[in-house]
Amino acid sequence: MSDVARATVERRACEAAIWSMPAVSAYDIELSLQRDAGAEPGVIGYMSAPMDSRHGFLTANDVTPYVIGGLTTKDGPIVIEVPPAGDKAAFFGTIVNAWQVPIADVGTTGSDKGEGGKYLILPPGYVGNVPEGYITSQSNTWGVHFAFRPVAKNGGTHADQAAYAQNLQWYPLADANDPSQTEFVDLKENPVNTLPVYDMSYFSDLNTVVQREPVLEQDKAMMGMLASLGIERGKPFNPDAEMQEAMLAGLGCAYDQMQARFVTDGGGFTTIWDDRQWGPFAIDPEQAKLGFPFVTEDAVLTDARAGQYFYLTYLPKNLGGGTFYLGAARDADNNMLNGKDTYKLNVPADTPAEDFWSVIVYSMESKGFIQGAESVGRATPNLPDMNVNDDGSVDVYFAPSAPDGQEANWIPTGEDFFLLFRLYGPTEGWIESGWKLQDVEKVN
Repeated sequence: MSDVARATVERRACEAAIWSMPAVSAYDIELSLQRDAGAEPGVIGYMSAPMDSRHGFLTANDVTPYVIGGLTTKDGPIVIEVPPAGDKAAFFGTIVNAWQVPIADVGTTGSDKGEGGKYLILPPGYVGNVPEGYITSQSNTWGVHFAFRPVAKNGGTHADQAAYAQNLQWYPLADANDPSQTEFVDLKENPVNTLPVYDMSYFSDLNTVVQREPVLEQDKAMMGMLASLGIERGKPFNPDAEMQEAMLAGLGCAYDQMQARFVTDGGGFTTIWDDRQWGPFAIDPEQAKLGFPFVTEDAVLTDARAGQYFYLTYLPKNLGGGTFYLGAARDADNNMLNGKDTYKLNVPADTPAEDFWSVIVYSMESKGFIQGAESVGRATPNLPDMNVNDDGSVDVYFAPSAPDGQEANWIPTGEDFFLLFRLYGPTEGWIESGWKLQDVEKVN
């Protein structure tokens, strides 16, 4: 391979990885169900208890279990039947297409408003009959993916959440009069690693998406460039060793670009307080209003789209849902959080979360949990077992090993990390109230 040819492959591999990030991430979630949990296509993953460090998932929580699925409309329209909100649990989540463009929100904050509903997803170019009695959406991809959370209510337990989750049903519209029972696999007992891996499997997964999904008009230019990487519809993908070396160099470029974007203000988190490191996800408000298509009249926002899906999945069609996220990657001295030092976060007693608060450690490298950690977070439900200060506040420690006497207040690190602090049921007007979360402090 000449120097010019190699430079071309590296450049195009970098751009292809950035362009495809949401699609590869969605496919990897579906793939993990089959590869790691042994599920057949169409089997839905639920959890009998929340995730732990054995699970690989971009910035997931360890408080509420998930229900995930990867389906297809290749053989015709499908129905995803969401049950009404129950006494002990109710769904919250989003159905997305193969590029993670939101199709419909479900549950109490979704189109069914907690009353339950039959979500009918039509395939690309569908011209058949559209029956009444459904919440109907048109998809421009065959792939249909979702992640729902059965949120507990009225003291609901994990068992209540798991039982409620399995009331979800899906089936082809053609079988609506006599649908087969939906099959489930417990992902707590069969942990999955859904995280994209930045090796040649990334391009293999990209090739799978290219082979099975329709080409959108907006992506034809990129499809032309993919041919120079050996990714073409209807043809096998079999790059030789020299090509793989160049492609991996380009993939490294893409990862480095997204990582640099993440740690720069305006990339991962923005700020709401001038004197604090904490801030919400840096989400484009105009894209939020449009339902996150990441497409305007003039452009496909590939960099901004990848910047979000580098660490997030399943953005909602409509923001909201009773949770507010604060993120931090730096300590009070503006230094990046690392896995060698010991840090402390003081959580005030008057934290404005009507339901509960939660703080979770995430790997800076993978954007998922730190694998093998004894625990990944602490939350209000842990308070009875934690050391609580005289003023009702609690100190949470982040370190490779627990400070003396603080095992119950400790979250393991051991590698560079960032934090998400979630307010579940944030008190109305809490931002205007003047309350602020203290920065993470480095301690001896």
